[in-house]
Amino acid sequence: MILTKSALDNWIMQYQTTGSFIAKDNRRTEENELIALRKENKRLLMENDILKQATLIMGRKSS
Repeated sequence: MILTKSALDNWIMQYQTTGSFIAKDNRRTEENELIALRKENKRLLMENDILKQATLIMGRKSS
Protein backbone atom coordinates (compact mmCIF):
# COMPACT_ATOMS: atom_id res chain seq x y z
CA MET A 1 0.00 0.00 0.00
CA ILE A 2 1.30 3.41 -0.95
CA LEU A 3 0.61 6.50 1.13
CA THR A 4 -0.10 9.44 -1.11
CA LYS A 5 0.77 13.02 -0.28
CA SER A 6 -2.90 14.06 -0.44
CA ALA A 7 -3.92 11.33 2.03
CA LEU A 8 -1.21 12.42 4.45
CA ASP A 9 -2.25 16.07 4.03
CA ASN A 10 -5.87 15.14 4.78
CA TRP A 11 -4.87 13.26 7.94
CA ILE A 12 -2.74 16.17 9.15
CA MET A 13 -5.55 18.66 8.47
CA GLN A 14 -8.10 16.44 10.27
CA TYR A 15 -5.83 16.06 13.27
CA GLN A 16 -5.18 19.80 13.43
CA THR A 17 -8.92 20.50 13.22
CA THR A 18 -10.30 17.91 15.65
CA GLY A 19 -7.26 16.51 17.42
CA SER A 20 -8.19 13.01 16.30
CA PHE A 21 -7.48 10.53 13.52
CA ILE A 22 -10.70 8.59 14.24
CA ALA A 23 -13.14 8.78 11.31
CA LYS A 24 -16.27 9.45 13.39
CA ASP A 25 -14.57 12.40 15.09
CA ASN A 26 -13.84 13.94 11.69
CA ARG A 27 -17.30 13.60 10.12
CA ARG A 28 -19.44 16.61 9.36
CA THR A 29 -22.73 17.06 11.23
CA GLU A 30 -24.69 16.12 8.11
CA GLU A 31 -22.76 12.86 7.73
CA ASN A 32 -23.43 11.91 11.35
CA GLU A 33 -27.11 12.74 10.93
CA LEU A 34 -27.35 10.64 7.76
CA ILE A 35 -25.73 7.67 9.50
CA ALA A 36 -28.14 8.00 12.44
CA LEU A 37 -31.15 8.25 10.11
CA ARG A 38 -30.08 5.17 8.15
CA LYS A 39 -29.65 3.24 11.38
CA GLU A 40 -33.09 4.34 12.62
CA ASN A 41 -34.66 3.49 9.26
CA LYS A 42 -33.18 -0.02 9.40
CA ARG A 43 -34.54 -0.50 12.93
CA LEU A 44 -38.00 0.71 11.91
CA LEU A 45 -38.06 -1.61 8.89
CA MET A 46 -37.19 -4.55 11.15
CA GLU A 47 -39.91 -3.58 13.63
CA ASN A 48 -42.41 -3.30 10.78
CA ASP A 49 -41.50 -6.79 9.52
CA ILE A 50 -41.93 -8.20 13.04
CA LEU A 51 -45.37 -6.59 13.35
CA LYS A 52 -46.42 -7.96 9.96
CA GLN A 53 -45.36 -11.46 10.98
CA ALA A 54 -47.17 -11.14 14.32
CA THR A 55 -50.33 -10.03 12.51
CA LEU A 56 -50.17 -13.08 10.26
CA ILE A 57 -49.66 -15.40 13.22
CA MET A 58 -52.52 -13.85 15.18
CA GLY A 59 -54.75 -14.06 12.13
CA ARG A 60 -54.06 -17.79 11.80
CA LYS A 61 -54.79 -18.44 15.49
CA SER A 62 -58.17 -16.74 15.35
CA SER A 63 -59.27 -18.77 12.30
